[in-house]
Parts: sequence; structure tokens; C-alpha cells
Amino acid sequence: MEMKNFTGGENLQTIAARSCSVDFTGEVHGELVFLTVINTFLSITAFLGNTLILVALRKDTSIHPSSKLLYRNLAITDLCVGVIAEPLRVAYWISVMNERWDICYYANLTANFAGATLCVVSLITLTAISVDRLLALLLGLRYRQVVTLKRTRLIAIGGWIVPIVGASSFFLNRFIVSLFVYIATAFCLVTTICAYTKIFMSLRHNQIHGQNHVVQGSSQANTLNKARYRKAVYSALWVQVTLVICYLPYLIVVAFRTSQGGMLISTYLAREFTVTLLYLNSSLNPFVYCWKITEVRQAVKETLQLQFCIN
Repeated sequence: MEMKNFTGGENLQTIAARSCSVDFTGEVHGELVFLTVINTFLSITAFLGNTLILVALRKDTSIHPSSKLLYRNLAITDLCVGVIAEPLRVAYWISVMNERWDICYYANLTANFAGATLCVVSLITLTAISVDRLLALLLGLRYRQVVTLKRTRLIAIGGWIVPIVGASSFFLNRFIVSLFVYIATAFCLVTTICAYTKIFMSLRHNQIHGQNHVVQGSSQANTLNKARYRKAVYSALWVQVTLVICYLPYLIVVAFRTSQGGMLISTYLAREFTVTLLYLNSSLNPFVYCWKITEVRQAVKETLQLQFCIN
């Protein structure tokens, strides 16, 4: 494949126009057909899986309301990926293959905006989940008084407003949105790493030194609470690890493209494939919930059994 290098202005309109050029995309129709099929399938699985998770979370009463709200927010974000971001990306690829450059331009523009917004919302929500788990450990009995549903709802709303405002700079300047995404990603990852590091250090310390301070009558209840907390932490951590695995290749490709000062056709293809991997996270999360959260798994089973019995 011929290596063509494309450089351009810094606003997203220029980038969108460049990605809708026959000179730039004319050699990759076969790859785009493959990506279209894969993302159509992932869009369906993300919609069905996260709809099922939202129903299951509504039925479950064992998870603390604030924690449940954060998981519901993440499931809604993944659902939006399936019904908004992926269809827009598919529309962009189809318009490229049919050389509908008028549709291509706007499909690419809106797909990039939706993708950036939803990805940052996911990062912020997972960061909030990690901080929520840390506060549950540090505050103890005061946790339910401090981490209220109202405060968590405000954080969730802010977790949507900030990415929408930040991603809106897509329409103004490429450097601004790149800086926003890098800062948001770095902040979320550092905060999450610090939170889980503190959690595991505290759990390790309590395991070594805390056993002698437990009153005999309350030892069984204390052990059960610790076991339940550990399970909740590991469940959240698995969701976090899944996201990092899916997001990391895309971040590497974007960093490489930025260092090039332009974009080769091979880099363009790498970006489109890693975008698919990034969207795969929204289809994987429902499976992670069912695998690691017993209450959600049971609620999903009951929902499916009821659905099949009705049908």
C-alpha cells in the first residue's frame, strides 16, 4: 500500500474533510467493509447487554444506592456508545465507500465528537467508582452519611457536562481537544491508581495488624463485611482493567500520529481499528458485571428467565 502523508490545519473541520478524500480513503475499502460489519455487531451487543444490565441494576437492592448510580451511569454511557457513537462511525465508513463526501464530512465530525465525549464520561465515571470504594473504606460507618445519592447524582451530571464542553472544542481547534483528552485521561488514571493503591495498602495493613483488635462477638460480622468489600473492590477493578486494555492501543496510535506531525494511510487504518477496540469495551462491560458481581448476575438470570417464559 502506498504511504501517503497528510497534514493540515488544526481545526476538526479540516481533519474531517481530509478523512473524506478519495485520495486518502480510496485504497482501504476492503478494511472499512470489515470494520463496518464488526461495529454493526458490536453496536447491537452493546445495546442489548447494557439494556439488560440497567434492568438488573434496577431490580437489585443489595448494592448501595450511590454505587448503583455510578454503575448505572457507566451502563448508560456504554449504551450510548452502542446507539450513537458506533452507528455514526459505521455511517462514516459507508459514506466513504460510496463516496458520499457530503454525508461523510458530517458523519465523521459527529462521530469524533460523540466518541470523545462518551470515552471521557466513561473515564470519569470509573474514577468516581474507585474514589467511592476508597471512601467506603476510609469513612466506615460515616460513608452512608457523606456519600449520599444527591451528591453522587451531582457528580454524575458533572461527569457529563465537562466532557461535552471539552469535546465541543473539536469544532474550534485540534490542539485544544487533544490537550483536554490528554489531561482528562491522565487525571483519571492517576486518581484511580492512587485510590486503588491506597485501598490495597489499607486492606493489607488491616489483614496483618487488625485481627487482634476485633472483639470476639463481632468477628464474624466484621469478616463478612471485609469479604464483601474486597469483592466490590475487585469487581470495580476488573471493569477498570478492561477499559485500560481497550483504550491503550488507541492512545498509542494517537500519540504516534501526533509525533509524526501528520497521518499516513497506515496510521489512519490503525486509528480506525483501535477505535473499534475502544468501542468493544462497551460490549464487554456487561459480561464483566455478570462475571464479577453476583447480585447483578442473579438479576440478569431472573430477567432472562422471565422474558423467555413470557415469550
